[in-house]
Amino acid sequence: MALAREKRLPPLHLSLNVPSRPTVPEPAFRHANPPLAAPPPSASASTPLARSSQFRLADFERLAVLGRGNGGTVYKVRHRETGALYALKVLHHGDAAAAAEADILGRTASPFVVRCHAILPAAAPGDVALLLELADGGSLDAVMSRRGAFPEPALAEAAAQALSGLAYLHARRVVHLDVKPANLLATAAGDVKVADFGVARVLPRAGDHCAAYAGTAAYMSPERFDPEAHGGSYDPCAADVWSLGVSVMELAVGRYPLLPAGQQPNWAALMCAICFGEAPALPDGAASPELRSFLAACLHKDYRKRASVAELLAHPFVAGRDVARSRRALRELVAEA
Repeated sequence: MALAREKRLPPLHLSLNVPSRPTVPEPAFRHANPPLAAPPPSASASTPLARSSQFRLADFERLAVLGRGNGGTVYKVRHRETGALYALKVLHHGDAAAAAEADILGRTASPFVVRCHAILPAAAPGDVALLLELADGGSLDAVMSRRGAFPEPALAEAAAQALSGLAYLHARRVVHLDVKPANLLATAAGDVKVADFGVARVLPRAGDHCAAYAGTAAYMSPERFDPEAHGGSYDPCAADVWSLGVSVMELAVGRYPLLPAGQQPNWAALMCAICFGEAPALPDGAASPELRSFLAACLHKDYRKRASVAELLAHPFVAGRDVARSRRALRELVAEA
């Protein structure tokens, strides 16, 4: 069965971006519209810029390249007049996701979601430049690569803030569909922000199912990885929860957790692990009971049994943490990295 499905899939790549199928409306589900959580005490260090045509690309000096992808390039830039630092994401002409990402970022305003200060015309015709707040601590993936596995207090804080970001988005019918450590950004103050909405979707109605098939294969839930085995559509909010669970487990162990250490994450290996393997879990004694329970709630193979964002925000691993201690642990971890 696995071999037959493998033949119908695209070439073996860890990250996939393929055209989405039409959205299929379904009845409402319990993952929709979780309550919002309170923001952390510290705010972004970037100086806000109004969304105004008075700002031009010429107002900013490019300092470094922060990242490149199929959709565009992200630069670290400095505002020439004020000296404030920002991230400038230039989305290439012809990328269908560019307009959608600009639209989603333009409608969000949460301390748990990377802030878009302005949407500017880029130098090339049709390109769009998003002026974003600069998360000076880098991605959680980068922090892990430098410092190894996260201690549980820092992990609980990162999970709590990422969940708060998803709560904000889901309440506004926005589903991310590419949650992973590389798309969770940290600041030196210990804030965590959801970023990179290149494959995100705005649902027509709260509770709608989704058939979009784009994102990073290693973090896809079973119903996203093999949608034909689940009726062709899926609960996108529950899919975000699975991706967050895999991300938290990865930060807990210091490497991608669904494959043995050193194994190549090709398509066949990922399908076996995600769709046909046992539900992911940490070994006994490798983590606290609270963390193991939290991950089990995120990583039910059956999305109907998976915890919602609201339920996870109330989970003892998150709700029972010592907030001051956890924030300090995350802040120190980012500073060391």
